[in-house]
Amino acid sequence: MDTTPLRDAYRALLDAAATVADASGTSPVPPTGEWNADQILAHVSIVNAVTIAAASTVSSGANTTYENRTAHDTWTIERVIANTGGNTGLRNRIHAQGEVLCALGGQVLSDAELDTLVPTLLLSAGTVLVDQPVPLRDLITGLAEVELPGHAKQLLALLPDDAVAAATT
Repeated sequence: MDTTPLRDAYRALLDAAATVADASGTSPVPPTGEWNADQILAHVSIVNAVTIAAASTVSSGANTTYENRTAHDTWTIERVIANTGGNTGLRNRIHAQGEVLCALGGQVLSDAELDTLVPTLLLSAGTVLVDQPVPLRDLITGLAEVELPGHAKQLLALLPDDAVAAATT
């Protein structure tokens, strides 16, 4: 599996997170009901951990499931923030998790393992997006195509418009 798109998506997410963290003179405040930068990063870290766990379980020959409910749980998100030491720790963790997922998807897992159907439950904002078996490969590529780019945009949306323009040029 070519993990270049996944690597690129992690790089873009981490660049966006660094831009938000380094925004001088601004205090990125999310709109009401949305997550702040640390909460977004903790959510991504949890999704990564769940994906790594599923991929590792498949590589061991065991059955697994995949669901993202804990990645939306406020208590769990705040615990991950506290345990990692905040923004810098979260970015470091996500970087390392990205390396692990790229290694698993690119070098460790066989095509047969990547094609393993994994019973999957994916939620977003309380809405069920997926409730069916999904190939492990699609769970990994979904990070590159949807999850990471969406959260990179969400992070940049925390910046004032002039900071976003500067960050994207």
